[in-house]
Amino acid sequence: MNTTTPRVFIAASEQDTGKTTVSLGLYAALRAAYPRIGYIKPVGQRFTEIDGRRIDEDSVLMQRTFHTLIPIEDMSPIAVEPDFTRRYIIEANHDHLVRRIRDAFDRSTWEKDFTLIEGSGHAGVGSVFDLSNATVARLLHSKVLLVVPGGIGRSIDEAALNKALFDREGVEVVGVVMNKVHRDKIEAITDVTRRGFRRLGLELLGVMPLLEHLGNPSIMQVRERIGATFHSHAEGGSQVVSNVLIGAVSSANLPARLRPGTLLVVPGDREDIVLAAIACAGSGSSLCGLVLSDDLLPHATLLEMLAACRLPVMVSKLECSEIARRIASIKIKIQPGEGSKIHSIQNLVARHIDIPRLIEKISN
Repeated sequence: MNTTTPRVFIAASEQDTGKTTVSLGLYAALRAAYPRIGYIKPVGQRFTEIDGRRIDEDSVLMQRTFHTLIPIEDMSPIAVEPDFTRRYIIEANHDHLVRRIRDAFDRSTWEKDFTLIEGSGHAGVGSVFDLSNATVARLLHSKVLLVVPGGIGRSIDEAALNKALFDREGVEVVGVVMNKVHRDKIEAITDVTRRGFRRLGLELLGVMPLLEHLGNPSIMQVRERIGATFHSHAEGGSQVVSNVLIGAVSSANLPARLRPGTLLVVPGDREDIVLAAIACAGSGSSLCGLVLSDDLLPHATLLEMLAACRLPVMVSKLECSEIARRIASIKIKIQPGEGSKIHSIQNLVARHIDIPRLIEKISN
């Protein structure tokens, strides 16, 4: 197996802490030092079907964002489907899985100057089938960058727990990145946590502020979650929804209720509100989209006006309250094509992670 190409394993203290965010940003930032970068997510838990193969969603994101020139199946050698764990416990095909990961890693690093390895969940995830993040990092001879949530006590506690698992596997954690810290708390938290991590033998390599719009869904993600169909202007599906307004408001009061990135949800037969939304969209308001609920459509003339005003319009069979509930429950994952979010992430990582120090720690 390739043991010479520089590499780093991006781990996290818990799920949804920001591994993919850090991976997206590091891929871009490291290209100044390493023009050709490989990527692999050895064990993935959220997958999509591509040409009959189950491929981890983050691998798809990285390939489509950076055009990695790596076969997608090598970027995602193992996708944990629903029956995976039960079958493993019965069959115990550990050697086969290890070979798949190592062979895929070799192909992902072929003619590359550096390789990013993205983990899945905390250090112990995958232990049930003998491929925890700590174990995989050891198998791939990689040092680890650990991502933890913002805070003091919780972040240091979780770092200690995860470090213990990596230590047990003989894997070095080269540093910690703290993610999603409120901007007004960064200065107060940074010095204290740096001291706390140092007591664990860890170096704080970055503190990244919370960018709220990264946690907001796109119109396309909303469409998928509520099972809607586009009536017009699907090309606006990448817009970010930062506010959901249920149309239980008078048409006269609608403009005053709009905030940047507002998605309006209203029954299609509330033609007064639909007409007010058309007027708002035409005046350059903060309205980013419209959902017609209850599978109801307004008069054909209004539909023509909606099509003319360039506002993304969706139709859903669900009631307004259920639409709002489902939107609130969306777990946000960055999607290919969300250019504004990806650009924000790349700037975030470049500004708030000490890239030269990270390279130095990996190289030593």
